[in-house]
Amino acid sequence: MKFLTRLSTRLMERYLPDAYIFVILLSILVFILGSITNKAPLNVVDSFGSGFWSLMSFTVQMTMVLLCGSVMAKSPFFKNLLISLAKAPKSAGSAIIMVAAVSSVACWINWGFGLVLGALIAREVARQRSDTDYRLLIASAYSGFLLWHGGIAGSIPLSIATPAHPYEAQIGVIQISETLFATGNLVICIALLITIPALCYFMHPSKDERVIIDPALLVEPEHEPKPEKMTPAERLEHSKVLNIIIGVLGWVYIISYFIKGGTLNLNIINFIFFFAAIVLHGTPRNFLNAVEDSIRAVGPILIQFPFYAAIMAMMTQSGLATAITNAFVDIASENNFYVLSFLSAGLVNFFVPSGGGQWAVQAPVMIEAVNQMNAMGANLDQTKMAMAIAWGDSWTNMIQPFWALPALAIAGLKARDIMGFCVFNLILSGLIISAVFYFIY
Repeated sequence: MKFLTRLSTRLMERYLPDAYIFVILLSILVFILGSITNKAPLNVVDSFGSGFWSLMSFTVQMTMVLLCGSVMAKSPFFKNLLISLAKAPKSAGSAIIMVAAVSSVACWINWGFGLVLGALIAREVARQRSDTDYRLLIASAYSGFLLWHGGIAGSIPLSIATPAHPYEAQIGVIQISETLFATGNLVICIALLITIPALCYFMHPSKDERVIIDPALLVEPEHEPKPEKMTPAERLEHSKVLNIIIGVLGWVYIISYFIKGGTLNLNIINFIFFFAAIVLHGTPRNFLNAVEDSIRAVGPILIQFPFYAAIMAMMTQSGLATAITNAFVDIASENNFYVLSFLSAGLVNFFVPSGGGQWAVQAPVMIEAVNQMNAMGANLDQTKMAMAIAWGDSWTNMIQPFWALPALAIAGLKARDIMGFCVFNLILSGLIISAVFYFIY
C-alpha cells in the first residue's frame, strides 16, 4: 500500500495541474466533445457564455459555507474544541482514522458542514502533531465527502421526496425511508465509514517520506489589542451588547425556523454558521478580525465555479451528457442496470459536479430507461436508480478537484497534493458501492 501510494502521489504531484488549469483544460475538452456531438461549435460557444454566470447564487452559497465555517472555527470556543479533538489521538495512525471518521459523519449530516469541519480538524491535528503527513490528513478529511449523497442532506433523495418535484408525474413522491434509510443505502454508508478511515491509515507514508508542515505556518495572525482609551466608534466595535442583540435576533429566527418544520439546506446552514460566529466571537471587532483572516480562502471558489457552470451548460445543451448516459443504458441488463447507472453518473459528475444539476441532466433518460426495460419484462425500481445516480455523483468527487476547493483553501494546499491519496479512496469506494448495488440493492 505504501509503495502504491508513493507512486500515485508522485504521479499526481508531477502531472496534475492546479485546479484552475484543470478546469480550463476540462472546458476545452467539453467544448471539443460537445462540438462533435452537436455538430455546431458556435452553439456550444453560446452555451459556454450563457451558462458562465448561471450558478452565481450557488457560488455565493458555497463561498459563504467556507467563509462562515472558517470564521466560526476561529472563535475561542471552537478553537478549544478543535484542539481537544486534535490532542485525543495517541498516534499518527489514530489521528488519520479520527480525521476521516469525523469528516465522514459530518458530511453525512451536511456536506457543507463536513467539508469545513473536516479540513479544520485536519489542520489542527497538523499543528499538534509532528509525525503525521499533512497531505494525507487533508485527503482523509476530504474522503468523508464520499458519504454526503447517502446522508440526510443528499440533494437527489431530498428532491424526489418533495411534493411537486419535476419528475413527480413519472416516479411519484419517494420518501426518504425508501432512499436514505433503505437497507442498501445504510449498508454502503456503514461500509464506507469503516473502510475509508482504515484505508487512509494504511496509506500513511513511512517516516522518512512524510510531508510535515511547520506548525508556525498554521498559527493565526495576531491583531492589535483592544485600546485602553477608545473613541465612540471603537466602543461600538468592541461592544458585547451590540453583538448580543444582533446574535439573539438571528438565533430567534433559527429556532423559529426549525419549530415551523424547516429542514437543513445551504441557506440555513450558512445562517447558523454566520450567527454562531457572531455570538462566539463576543464583539464585532473580533468577528471582523476573523473574517479578514479567512477571506483569502474564498478566491479559488469565486474564480472556478463559473467555469463549471459553463461546462455544465455545454454538457447539457450540446447533448453530450445525454449521449454519455445513453451509451451506458444501451449495454445495460436487469442484472447490471444499477451498477451501470452508478458508473455513468460517476462519469457525468466529472463534468457536472453538482448533485442537483446532474439529476436534471440524467433523470429524464434514466427514468425512461427503467420504464422501457420494465415493459420488456425487467423488474427495475426507480428509487434504486435514483440512489445509484446519487452515489455516482459522490463517487468521482475523489478525483474531481471542484469540491476539494474549500478543504484545499483552508489547508493552503493544491489538488495535486492530495489526489494521489484520493484515487485509492475512489477505487475502494467504487468496488464497495458497485458490489452493494449488484448483490443487495
